[in-house]
Amino acid sequence: MRAVDVVVIGAGQAGLSGAYHLRRVGLEPDRDFVVLDHAPRPGGAWQFRWPSLTYGKVHGMHALPGMELTGADGARPSSEVIGEYFDRYERTFGLRVHRPVEVVAVREGEDGRLLVETSEGPYATRALINATGTWDRPFWPRYPGQESFRGRQLHTAGYPGPEAFAGRRVVVVGGGASGTQHLMEIAEVAADTFWVTRRPPVFREGPFGAEEGRAAVAMVEERVRRGLPPQSVVSVTGLPLNDAVRSARASGVLDRLPMFDRITPTGVAWDDGRSIEADVILWATGFRPAVDHLAPLRLREPGGGIRVEGTRAVRDERVHLVGYGPSASTIGANRAGRAAVRDISRLLGRTGASVGPAAREARTAVSAA
Repeated sequence: MRAVDVVVIGAGQAGLSGAYHLRRVGLEPDRDFVVLDHAPRPGGAWQFRWPSLTYGKVHGMHALPGMELTGADGARPSSEVIGEYFDRYERTFGLRVHRPVEVVAVREGEDGRLLVETSEGPYATRALINATGTWDRPFWPRYPGQESFRGRQLHTAGYPGPEAFAGRRVVVVGGGASGTQHLMEIAEVAADTFWVTRRPPVFREGPFGAEEGRAAVAMVEERVRRGLPPQSVVSVTGLPLNDAVRSARASGVLDRLPMFDRITPTGVAWDDGRSIEADVILWATGFRPAVDHLAPLRLREPGGGIRVEGTRAVRDERVHLVGYGPSASTIGANRAGRAAVRDISRLLGRTGASVGPAAREARTAVSAA
């Protein structure tokens, strides 16, 4: 068993931000802390995004701390652009991510440490930064008759791009950004498309500035403080009205239908007698936090969520959730990584940034970047 001061689980935006700030306070990768990632290569969840999501279509990608993403070709797939950027970032700051590594469980260990059970062996750690995001837990709603459908059902997590739906009748379920993006792409090649949402979509006119952003984050943060499952920040901001969305609304592509009541072998149906024939149901119904490996620590509240103050789990001060709830955005993850390391430094008995070799090396890398 290896003993370290900090284990970071996940090497997406949140995990890399945490690892960067651990280096800034003088902790050395693979000696004082370790970063574990189950993905096969750098890029976090971005590496799994569909090919038609080019970098130019990405909304609100914020640079990692210490190194900007510059000169990116907006016509290239975001999975490639951001994957290469993350790879360069890991190498620039010497973060030495272990991959692919599966984290099976985190439980109470000995001598006040946490025991992290992984596919490459156990780690005993004094603190944990959990940055596992949501991509691994797509949410599939259940409806009567779902198993009887003879067509294809898939989730946003497996969306292959619009070409797979050519000539098909497609029902897109979900009122978020992914659902509208998929729908607008698919409508160009499908025989017919239908948009179904549980609630009427809210389209946002005008700019979305810092004040609006703070208000949205505060709404998500309040749920987390109450121990409720977090909503995504995007879910409380509404859908931005751009030229593409306006055009789709004018053409009828974004004419919304209320949620159906059941699924039939050949489509979907409502209790009022309406029905639609469909070949494909695409569930753009979001994701849930991937935190099942933390279950042995019993961090969940009766409301179903993990209550946090800042990034610290209220039920265990050694555990920090970064990229969870109010920090589940690229800029939020950066700030949360810094905040988590500040608290962990106090827990480890460190005050301020170290001036040891690791800290000097990290600062040199920042300057060079």
